[in-house]
Amino acid sequence: MPKDARPPATGIAASEAVDALLAASRALVGIAARSLADVDPDVTLPQYRALVVLAARGPQRVADISAELAVAPSTGTRMCDRLVRKGLLRRSRTAFDRRVVRLTLTTAGRRLVHEVMESRRALLTAVVAATADVWHPAVAPALRAFAAASGEVPESEWWLGFPSAEDEPEA
Repeated sequence: MPKDARPPATGIAASEAVDALLAASRALVGIAARSLADVDPDVTLPQYRALVVLAARGPQRVADISAELAVAPSTGTRMCDRLVRKGLLRRSRTAFDRRVVRLTLTTAGRRLVHEVMESRRALLTAVVAATADVWHPAVAPALRAFAAASGEVPESEWWLGFPSAEDEPEA
């Protein structure tokens, strides 16, 4: 173990951390639901999560999105069908293999993700301001490490090099 590394949390400390994360996750789900409902009440949280996957990882196959969301392929297909009908996703075939269909965010899909993230940022800013006196300098790096360990792509890495559906040539 490196000199400056700390041993993993065990016992009561780990239990307290898990309890605190459970409480925080309930609050974060509430904030996520409110931020989405404020922007587009017709998009569900699972549908929004699919949009976020595409925003973070670029064009994907339905099977990839289904796997990322841990849903059955048929559920992923129905979800993506609804998002296509809402004008938030577009399907396109790849030039290399016409059997492969990729989903891409449309301009409306990108705008929705951006607006929801801005709404969520505003809600979180208010919560952080209300609790500013208890924030420890180690909290932000710990939360970033937690998000990374869970497989989340940092928001700062979103959108890099991923063309919108309108930017891609028809296949």
